[in-house]
Amino acid sequence: MQVATLRHPTDFDGWRAAARAFRQAGVRPESAAFRIGGEPVGLFDEAAPAGRNDDAFTTPGAFIALAREVILHRAADRFDLLYRLVWRLRQEPDLMRIVTDPDVADALERAKNVSRASHKMKAFVRFRRVEDTDGEAWVAWFEPAHFVVEKTAPFFVRRFTTLRWSILTPDGSGYWDGEALTFGPAATRDMAPAEDEIEDFWKTYYAATFNPARLKTRTMQGEMPRRYWKNLPEAQLIPDLIARSGARTEVMVARPATAPNARLAKTLSRMNRDQPFGDGFAPANLAELGHAVQACRRCPIGCDATQGVCGEGPRDARLMIVGEQPGDQEDLTGRPFIGPAGELLDAALAEAGIVRGDAYVTNAVKHFKHTPRGKRRLHQTPVTSEISACRWWLDAERRLIQPKVILALGATAALSVLGRRVAVSEARGRAITLPDGAKVVVTVHPAYLLRIPDRTGRAAERERFLDDLRRTGQQL
Repeated sequence: MQVATLRHPTDFDGWRAAARAFRQAGVRPESAAFRIGGEPVGLFDEAAPAGRNDDAFTTPGAFIALAREVILHRAADRFDLLYRLVWRLRQEPDLMRIVTDPDVADALERAKNVSRASHKMKAFVRFRRVEDTDGEAWVAWFEPAHFVVEKTAPFFVRRFTTLRWSILTPDGSGYWDGEALTFGPAATRDMAPAEDEIEDFWKTYYAATFNPARLKTRTMQGEMPRRYWKNLPEAQLIPDLIARSGARTEVMVARPATAPNARLAKTLSRMNRDQPFGDGFAPANLAELGHAVQACRRCPIGCDATQGVCGEGPRDARLMIVGEQPGDQEDLTGRPFIGPAGELLDAALAEAGIVRGDAYVTNAVKHFKHTPRGKRRLHQTPVTSEISACRWWLDAERRLIQPKVILALGATAALSVLGRRVAVSEARGRAITLPDGAKVVVTVHPAYLLRIPDRTGRAAERERFLDDLRRTGQQL
């Protein structure tokens, strides 16, 4: 067995040099071993071979990034796993793309565990105030699941730049003096202060913000594992808070509802003259309509969106373009059709000889209906009741603009404009006259074109879309 000696448990550079030497010397994974300096040497162990430059080889960047994470894992065989991947990469250069491979999957899982341990450190480090010769300082004791002190310490530098602090762990310690971040040897629990006067304020705050009505014990323990409780001041309160959650919930349910926000109620009252939207309130111009839609709660969509998004374009536009609803980017910026579907629409309008700036562009539904998926917000199609509730705003826009032609993009827009459901495939390509004399042309929504996976099919549908736009131009 040939053994390479590393300086410390997270000596990535040392492991990398040793792994390269092993690989160049042709040492198979089962004959290579890594040990940390100070660990006992086996009776039949041999020193690792010296590296050579005449047999150079490279590993993909994806492996190097993954290895830097895996080496922080606490499992003793992490070095062997990584060298096994190095050995295989020479004959299998695309190995890192095969996430179902047992070694690759194992490495990815360990990297995920390291990332999770770093996240837990950010969440569960609790500093205590101390006084030293330089004045006030803050000290924390933490027991991470993996070797993540050096990986995570820069987060605390950014978070507490103006404070002097130390984080002590059984693996090593991090120190920030206000100017430089340094790392030191392992520490023991008795080196950190037991408690300080600020903890009483923290416990009071934690107990006050604990919501028994939303308590999910299993989920809480999944996010705050018990292994961290012994070093969390608030953990002393958790058993009692859980035990009393039922009684506290009953008290909360029995408590009278709080009065509505007086300022918001006054604003709503002024806008709709104490009547629901559509009965007593009639916006006199587009600016007033845009302001009023922000307070609309005629359907639940408005409660979750960032803001209402009305249309934009000339007050005397002869063409009104109606889409379905704002998307993620539109919801954040407050402007319609600026995302991928909007870019496709702009290009198609220009090709069909229609200037977007001459048209009034809006949506049937004024708020973004979505469902969260991690950090993303995925689009959801509005239901009929939501489209009907929002139709009042579209009718107000039509009354103010009085367009000669309306281009309805998709089934939702067609339903809102026509007041009845129509099949886009049957209605597209022909003009429908409304009671006020305006002509409606129905076509597909540009987002439909973006979802067609086949390039040939997408090109054919785009030509049909352009034909519909040209027919719209003829109606003008």
